Amino acid sequence: MLINYTDKELDLCARLMRAEALAEGELGMLMVGNVIVNRAIAQCLDFKNIRTITDVIYQNPGGFTGIKSSLFNGSATKKEKELAERVLKGEYYYPATNALWFYAPKKGEECKGVWFGQRNAGRYKSHCFYEPDPGVCEQLY
Repeated sequence: MLINYTDKELDLCARLMRAEALAEGELGMLMVGNVIVNRAIAQCLDFKNIRTITDVIYQNPGGFTGIKSSLFNGSATKKEKELAERVLKGEYYYPATNALWFYAPKKGEECKGVWFGQRNAGRYKSHCFYEPDPGVCEQLY
């Protein structure tokens, strides 16, 4: 297991993955899950005092806009929980492998080269993923 989590946190993680990336399909949801886990394990930047999945999901400021979505409400499905469990146990998917941030640019726009001071790691469908330089967040590399 990559990170300790409760059943409630598994459900929270799955619900946030759904809220942030349902339109991106399972792989997109898994990549959002990678960012969630990375924020919990990173002891750097905006995440120095973030240690649990609950901390990550409800971080303020700097948290996820998905918690305001109707897709975040209600319990996660069995499949969504399975996806969340996969990332919580250590599965990683490029370009989210070391990412701490992601966003969806406007239709037709390219990913910014740098966002929140972090370099672009790549794009999957409508999400651009951003990671710190090696050495900035040692726990991610």
